[in-house]
Amino acid sequence: MFTGIVEEIGKVESLTEFGDGIEFTFNAKRVLKDLAIDNSISVNGVCLTTVRKTRNSFSVQAVHETLRKTNLGDLNKGSIVNLERSVKLQDRLGGHLVQGHIDGTGKVTAIQTLQTSWLYTISFPQIFRKYLIPVGSISVDGVSLTVARLHKNEFTVAIIPFTFEHTVFQQYKKGSCVNLEFDIIGKYLESLLKNTKL
Repeated sequence: MFTGIVEEIGKVESLTEFGDGIEFTFNAKRVLKDLAIDNSISVNGVCLTTVRKTRNSFSVQAVHETLRKTNLGDLNKGSIVNLERSVKLQDRLGGHLVQGHIDGTGKVTAIQTLQTSWLYTISFPQIFRKYLIPVGSISVDGVSLTVARLHKNEFTVAIIPFTFEHTVFQQYKKGSCVNLEFDIIGKYLESLLKNTKL
């Protein structure tokens, strides 16, 4: 479980194919402090398992299904990613409950630069519209954000300078592919209502 509060930006050091998957090695600093082999870590919002660790890097493996459903398959050597260690029970929940289980990807359709912030509009598959509400939570590449504007198949989020500087939002362009995870509470409520006999 994660909170969607990105701890640092990591960089792809290497990619190695294994079968139909890829092993990624990322350079990092802060998240390595107490990261151990077999620990979960969020990479662009995707929950992955640490399989190797050195003084300056860690490695994870992404299988075909993960590559198919996320933007990890678009990464190259030198690409930057959002990193967050799994949350501890005694930690503050600074963002919202994020599982690291990506529902699908979206596309950046517009970027508006304001005086002290940025507005990013992102398209999403229509099937997920039911999980979004105005000023509700959404995870974009592992960043916990608030829906500022909501349309039929697009939503807009406002990004402050701190978030811009400390996440991969700084590299987004129109057409960029992003990982989306919708609020878990809405999904559980839907399942309960569908499977409860009244």
